[in-house]
Amino acid sequence: MTEPDAQTHCGMVAVIGAPNAGKSTLVNQLVGQKVAITSAKAQTTRARMLGVALHGPVQMVLVDTPGIFAPRRRLDRAMVSAAWEGAESADAILLIVDPIKQRRHELEPLIEALEKRPEKKILVLNKVDRAKKEPLLALAQELGEKIDFEEIYFISALTGDGVPEMKQALADMMPEGPWMYPEDQVSDASERLLAAEITREQLYQQLHEELPYDTAVRPEQYKTRPDGSLEIHQQIVVTRDSQKPIVLGKGGRQIKAIGEAARKELSEILGVKVHLFLHVKHSEGWSDDKEVFEEMGLDWVK
Repeated sequence: MTEPDAQTHCGMVAVIGAPNAGKSTLVNQLVGQKVAITSAKAQTTRARMLGVALHGPVQMVLVDTPGIFAPRRRLDRAMVSAAWEGAESADAILLIVDPIKQRRHELEPLIEALEKRPEKKILVLNKVDRAKKEPLLALAQELGEKIDFEEIYFISALTGDGVPEMKQALADMMPEGPWMYPEDQVSDASERLLAAEITREQLYQQLHEELPYDTAVRPEQYKTRPDGSLEIHQQIVVTRDSQKPIVLGKGGRQIKAIGEAARKELSEILGVKVHLFLHVKHSEGWSDDKEVFEEMGLDWVK
């Protein structure tokens, strides 16, 4: 709890990095609970999921940006647009780099774009629990010569190692001002959108490579029952008719398993009993549908 007469600080932090750098995991560490989906499949963060991290009298609104990469399809362009939009009003930009799997071609456009930006920047090298020390230090020096970072941190987003020090440095950068969100509201991502993201995470975890990335989960109905439990209806949209049986599984077993895992996780996060109803629809051109984009919290990018 903050003291009522304490001078409050509040600011925006854009979390930027190549796909799979560990952004969502880090946002979850900073907030202290799950707000952004984490998946082994690259580019799963589509909507700008905002987490609100508190540190004493400081509130930090974290913009968990989609991985910035070369956009080819409209969906990709919308994700990249959302990423940079998130950085524009930020008080600090946090560049997170995976020193183990980092591909140069993914990092170069980020470095070039960040060089010209006026915001305070922090470099975060992730996965120190697994990376070798010498290459890690060499990478830090190389990036530090290209961009004037305020600070460089070596952390493990997974274990939380080094995160408290980095959180303190971020808090110190936030300007004085009133908090944007009430203390008990840790996530600005609507529960409806979060629910769809969790179902999509389960789709990828359970079906792995069998399902292509361009699968959507559309929120259809979200209502509170008289007993306080939540009733959620969602539509899983696949681009090819042949993908429907993959999602359904033999005798509907697969979709039941996906729904059960998503329902359990949602109940834990929201703190209430959840009734989740899923059905699969084939829609070839969903990624050209403006309505679907808006449901996922993305701007329609021509």
